[in-house]
Amino acid sequence: MSEIGFYHLQRQSLEDVLPKLLERVLERGQRAVVLAGSEERVAALDGHLWTYEERSWLPHGTGREGWPEQQPIFLTTREENPNAAQILVVVDGTEPAFVDRFDRVADLFNGRDEATVQAARERWSRYRAAGHQLTYWQQGERGGWEKKD
Repeated sequence: MSEIGFYHLQRQSLEDVLPKLLERVLERGQRAVVLAGSEERVAALDGHLWTYEERSWLPHGTGREGWPEQQPIFLTTREENPNAAQILVVVDGTEPAFVDRFDRVADLFNGRDEATVQAARERWSRYRAAGHQLTYWQQGERGGWEKKD
């Protein structure tokens, strides 16, 4: 079973949080797949990861560029793991059926939208019923992550 962490975004947007999370994945020598809900979101995240900070960028690709096996970070809308990633990052409330193919899954959801929070609670219940190890992370006052019970 996979370890699935739920990240409740309350103080920062996905665009603020995702690059930092992916930086940590790469620092650990791991690879990631980012599963988005639409091709438009993939395109937006693709552009953002090249420009999120003036002197930073994250090596990544999408299906449009080809050579997915060479990408340390792969952005997609499909349930796939073409770069042999250990980490799956789920955005847009996507609930993939292939979480067992990853060591760790990060489910990032907007805590400022009640419908999104309710959908995350429902995913939590289904993952728990399936026997996955779950953790819940909430942004603290300074934007850092605090593990909650």
